[in-house]
Order: sequence, then C-alpha cells, then structure tokens
Amino acid sequence: MNKITIIGTGSVGSTIAYTLTLWGIASEIVMIDINNEKALGEALDIRQGVAFCNPCSIYAGSYSDAAGSDIVIITSGVARKPGQSRLELAQTNIDIIKSIIPEITRYAPEAVYLLVSNPVDILTYVFCKRSGIPEERIIGSGTALDTARLRSRLSEYYSISQNNVHAYVLGEHGDSAFIPWSLANISNVPIEECYNSFTGNQMMPQLSYEEVEEYVKKSGACVIERKGATFYAVSISVCHICKCLLNRVDSTLTVSTMMHGEYGVNDVCLSTLNTVGNMGIRNKVMLPLNDTEIKALHNSAEKLKEIIRNTNI
Repeated sequence: MNKITIIGTGSVGSTIAYTLTLWGIASEIVMIDINNEKALGEALDIRQGVAFCNPCSIYAGSYSDAAGSDIVIITSGVARKPGQSRLELAQTNIDIIKSIIPEITRYAPEAVYLLVSNPVDILTYVFCKRSGIPEERIIGSGTALDTARLRSRLSEYYSISQNNVHAYVLGEHGDSAFIPWSLANISNVPIEECYNSFTGNQMMPQLSYEEVEEYVKKSGACVIERKGATFYAVSISVCHICKCLLNRVDSTLTVSTMMHGEYGVNDVCLSTLNTVGNMGIRNKVMLPLNDTEIKALHNSAEKLKEIIRNTNI
C-alpha cells in the first residue's frame, strides 16, 4: 500500500498522476492544487479509467490529506515560457516553494520529497535549507530526464536498445549540464571505441559529441517551442524515480541532492550519481571523473551558487 501526494495539477502533475495510475505504483494518490476545481477535474478524469488498471484511490484533497504519504511530489510553479531559461524562473518559484513547505511538512513529516518544479536544483536547495526534513529524503528530479534524453539519442545513433546504453548527464538541470564522456559506453564498450568495435553488415556512424550534447541541452526548449510545454518524458522519469524509491532493491540515478564536499563541491544541490532505495538516498556513487569533467561539475555548481546568492532563499 503506497500513498503518493502530488502538489500541483498542471500538465506535469496531472500526467504524473496518470502515469502512476497506469504503472500501478501507488494504491492512493492525492492531488493538491491552489485551483481546487482543476484538481477535482483531473482526479475525476483519471479515476474514471481505474477500472482497467490496478486498483487505486485517486482524489483531490488538501494538505491534511497528505498525512501518511510515502512520497510527496512537488510540481507547483510558473511554467517555463518559450525562450526562457530555467533559472529565470528562480525567485517566483522559490517564493511558491517557501509558501508550500510549512503547509505540507506539517502533515507529511516522514515522506520523501521529490522536487520537479524548475529551477529544480535551486528549489531542492531551498527545501533542504528551510524544511527541516532530513536531506536523504529530499530529492530533485535533476538530470534524470537529461540522462534519458542522452541514452535515447545514443541508442538512435547505434540502433540498439537504450538498456544497453550506459551514460550520464551531470550537474545542473539546465545550461551548464555536462556529459562525462569518459564513462559512456555501450555494453561495456567505451563510446569512443564503438565505431570500430561493432562488426557486421551494419555500418556504425561516427559519433558527433557536439551534436549529442546540443540535442540533450536543447530538447526541452525544442518541445516547448513546438507544443508549448514538456510533460510526458518528465512524468515518466519522475514515476521511474518513485518506483525506485518504493523498491526493496536499490538503483542508481542521476538526481539532485545536497553536496557536502564530494568532488570538491559544497553547499549546493546538483545531479551526480546516487543510490536510491527504499524511501530515500542511500549514498552518492563517486564516479571516476577526469579533471576536465570535475572542472565542468565545479562550473555547474558555481552557476547555481550565483543564482542562490542573487535570490531570497
């Protein structure tokens, strides 16, 4: 019996609720929004299809209904507009998160908090600093989606299942994110050797690192430009994080957490590889990054710290 509360029932929050229901991850889903009519409508729409899914009680509620939640997912905030960076949203969404924190933690002090709203690294930091919730139970969705986009693009390059692609995006969920190419591989073949290592009739293309990096960084903006918002892929990635949190077997994910000296980075939230298990972060996985990659991580941390210094946390 798993209970998940979702705060914010816009496109992302509602699609998360829908995907959680389809996947049978939760037996109870509470949807909370400042616009209660919207929450009521979204919950009703999903609930009317539950007869064809695993049993699930899904309803609109208030903060008090979050009591007993295993996971609280926060998607509230102003959406990113075409041409707008995630970090330009910072102060508005910081203020929204600050107003939510005392309301939700009062009723769900034992939950794992999963931050999805952008800029996700900044909001995860705010939640760590202001909520009183142990840091191992505060997670930003971070670069989990960016990593999925990277693996998707590499699988297209080599016409192979994404399950065989092992590569990560680290740092900020935003413009300063980077790919540690030294660790990228397909079925244990280093990415730089794949062109010569795959034999047979199918000709492997020469990988363009720049093209792949551009694809990963611009994917969200491209979707927003074409359809106005991103919500399917981010919802799937969030539901995957939830599944890992509720599993008894730990998984590794690139999610945003507070840094305490790892790789020489302190007092900022950004994405590195973490072990995620039953109800929280187990530990950080110290990847063997090279000097260039560590420098890129430090650059990402500094970009985020600049925002923190210039906003009212």
